[in-house]
Amino acid sequence: MTIQVLLPKLGFSMSEGELSEWLVPDGAMVTEGQPLYALESEKSTQEVEAPASGRLRIIAAIGQTYEVGAVLAEIE
Repeated sequence: MTIQVLLPKLGFSMSEGELSEWLVPDGAMVTEGQPLYALESEKSTQEVEAPASGRLRIIAAIGQTYEVGAVLAEIE
């Protein structure tokens, strides 16, 4: 089963965020709750955790801005 890693809404007025850093390389095994990436919004930078355990497949590029709900990666 594949789980999508989505850009979360971290604040009431947040509509988009910039992916500032992947903390885990593409293809790595991750565990649920492990920090996956750093997300920069207009007010702060925050690490976002893996929603599930499995192998990470990165889709989104560092330095790009994405809307809330965008698929950034998949965990298989």
